[in-house]
Amino acid sequence: MVQRITLAPQGPEFSRLVMGYWRLMEWKFSARELVSFIEAHLDSGITTVDHADIYGGYQCEAAFGEALRLAPHLRQRMEIVTKCGIATTAKEENTLGHYITSREHILRSAETSLKNLATDSLDLLLIHRPDPLMDADEVAEAFLALHQSGKVRHFGVSNFTPAQFMLLQSRLPFTLATNQVEISPVYQPLLLDGTLDQLQQLRIRPMAWSCLGGGRLFNDAAFQPLRDELQNVAQELGAETIEQVVYAWVMRLPSQPLPIIGSGKIERVRAAIPALSLEMTRQQWFRIRKAALGYDVP
Repeated sequence: MVQRITLAPQGPEFSRLVMGYWRLMEWKFSARELVSFIEAHLDSGITTVDHADIYGGYQCEAAFGEALRLAPHLRQRMEIVTKCGIATTAKEENTLGHYITSREHILRSAETSLKNLATDSLDLLLIHRPDPLMDADEVAEAFLALHQSGKVRHFGVSNFTPAQFMLLQSRLPFTLATNQVEISPVYQPLLLDGTLDQLQQLRIRPMAWSCLGGGRLFNDAAFQPLRDELQNVAQELGAETIEQVVYAWVMRLPSQPLPIIGSGKIERVRAAIPALSLEMTRQQWFRIRKAALGYDVP
């Protein structure tokens, strides 16, 4: 069974594992097939879904919303997360990729996401990337307007440094719910740069994207020593796959990250659930760290 976890002192409550829809358009689901997929992971206890306005060239939210229009009762069984703040050249008006966190853009993006996702409210809206031109007061104004209207219940950020996180937090009367960041054995900078320490201090749980390194864990020859060590630990723990070991490694962190699963194969999604019951020792955790980095602790 997938446990539930409170993301921050003021909520929300999410499933311990999150279903990520970044690659939805690559899965080539029909709307009916997507309904079946959604039902399957909801039945498994994975009720939180992660989106962004730009995913799939601005198409993923609308494809997901098409499925919800076919099965509107599913909305009450899930928590929807989405993001805004990146503009890509997938839209003709953008001559180059850039960040945009103006009040008007956030409000407009939220309205578009609500329409695309076929919902009256979002459970969590995140600023997708730090913006060098971000005016924290403008972002706060947009967040407050969306909160007061009931269109967005909670707010957070993604890929923010501790200083950027606290800048925005300083303008808000409520607690930011999360910082969604990359955490993986193949990408470890955030483990020691203060990002996770800050979240642990504030009792805020990060959401962890690209736990499997975007496929590099399996495809990059440089990570063969890591794959070998993950297999060793899998045997010791009685895990079925090295993916389970990776998710357990991420969840072993004291900030209690929520791993985002990015597969469109329901068997792989379900296979992640046993990671919740794996009890990894400190030395097993550091063995995986060493195998990924290629060196021991100083």
